[in-house]
Amino acid sequence: MENPLTDETSLDHRLAQRLKALRADRGWSLDDLAKRSTISRATLSRLENAEVSGTATVLGKLCAAYGLPLSRLLRMVEAGFAPMIRPPDQPVWTDPETGFVRRSLSPPAQSLAGEVLECSLGPNVDIAYESPPRPGLEHHLLMQEGALTLTIEGKPYRLAPGDCLRYQLFGPSRFVTPPDQGARYLLFLV
Repeated sequence: MENPLTDETSLDHRLAQRLKALRADRGWSLDDLAKRSTISRATLSRLENAEVSGTATVLGKLCAAYGLPLSRLLRMVEAGFAPMIRPPDQPVWTDPETGFVRRSLSPPAQSLAGEVLECSLGPNVDIAYESPPRPGLEHHLLMQEGALTLTIEGKPYRLAPGDCLRYQLFGPSRFVTPPDQGARYLLFLV
């Protein structure tokens, strides 16, 4: 059986190619990117060779180094633009480390900025991002189910179903679910 990471049509393989191209476009060596992202050179090499899947934390650090949202990075490896996308065709990415699931509800379009994501976290999940992919990126988080504590630049917000948190991200953020329940939310990026 073929390894899904080395299958040239897999999302991981296309993501590896895109990461390598982004680094090359900037003229950065692996060492340059390691310094900018605080990810080891070895891990970067393994990611760019599709030997491992990127986690939310690692991809978040890479996106911060490149100055783009994770969703934009993932759109770069997805199919071309169609104005409507049905649920079976909406790209889904799962963080292999935490089980974080991210479904892109908006049709992929590199030229359009806004998008809607459906995100879900299991119980007792803790995901921290050191910096935003792009300083000032506007978020609207609408809780659908469960409970979530979102800490933005040191200020915690405890969210329950129906709550909507609107913010611009300039510093670190952290998503934490309680031990007994997960969270499902919509995230609007502008």
